[in-house]
Amino acid sequence: MRFLTGIGFLIAMMACDRTQPRTICLQPFPDFSHNDTRKVQFQIQKVYKNVRILPPIDFPKNSLNAAGTRHRADSLIHFLDRRTLKHQLTIGLTNKDISTTKGKFKNWGVMGLGFCPGKSCIASTYRLDKKNRAEQLFKVAIHELGHTEGLPHCPEKSCFMRDAEGKNRKDEEKAFCPNCKRKLVALGWNLK
Repeated sequence: MRFLTGIGFLIAMMACDRTQPRTICLQPFPDFSHNDTRKVQFQIQKVYKNVRILPPIDFPKNSLNAAGTRHRADSLIHFLDRRTLKHQLTIGLTNKDISTTKGKFKNWGVMGLGFCPGKSCIASTYRLDKKNRAEQLFKVAIHELGHTEGLPHCPEKSCFMRDAEGKNRKDEEKAFCPNCKRKLVALGWNLK
């Protein structure tokens, strides 16, 4: 994925028509419970009011990697993107292992992935700690939704937009940094 900063961020935002109110759609896959989907909805509604839950859908047949062990996150977000209407952002939710290509690694396991900017992203619980899984999933979801809004990775270590760099550092993330927050507020996010 190509990440944008400065003037590139502004051009991308103008091209994506972010002036209309958007709805964040939570798209569970069959392995993800309704109860867990409601928890994600509750957390996201603290920072973005218009969040709705879609009925569960099956994984697309082409989403498994060649070994059949992981779902390809990039395939899943392409699939979700085609189903996402104008003025919507869709985040797929799963407990399954997901991966993408990163440099020389063709099957790099990830917690989430999103188009930057775009309309769709995916978050998985597979790599999250069991003891605080719900909080960590919210942080993965909000991070990927930030990418769909055009936010790049952030150098601030406590920002939700921090790059995981192959590790689960979600417990260190506390909020959006002032710079990321300012960009999201300009797009209609209710961040205090």
